[in-house]
Amino acid sequence: MPHRSAFWFFFPLRVRYAEVDQQSIVFNAHYLTYFDVGITEYMRALGYDYQSQPERTGADFHVVKSLVEYKAPIRFDEEIETAVRTARLGRTSLTFELAIFGKGEEQLRASGEIVYVNADRATHEPAPIPPALEALIRAREYSR
Repeated sequence: MPHRSAFWFFFPLRVRYAEVDQQSIVFNAHYLTYFDVGITEYMRALGYDYQSQPERTGADFHVVKSLVEYKAPIRFDEEIETAVRTARLGRTSLTFELAIFGKGEEQLRASGEIVYVNADRATHEPAPIPPALEALIRAREYSR
């Protein structure tokens, strides 16, 4: 189970009413939305322009695996933090480890893994991770 200390990046969110079920607990599908927002903001924090990657490189990321493990309830109006790190940097893929904590808390509410494969937009074949992104990840994740 991941601990807060394993992560350098945290993105804050507040649970909205539309994200909860009748018990005022976050509906399960929204955890993937929180993970997606976290990854987008992680890329921004790295300094990588993810939005323009397809035009610059001719390749884009495809999600090939998503996993969510629910550990403890997250409730309406609660402040949470989505933690993100690159757990594995492959030639054509990125594996993100994710965790959700209450704001400033140690208790793990959910954990997960998302795997992206970079793919050529024309052929849909795997393509190498852009060198600029690889360099940013290596500098931030592997120099700690």
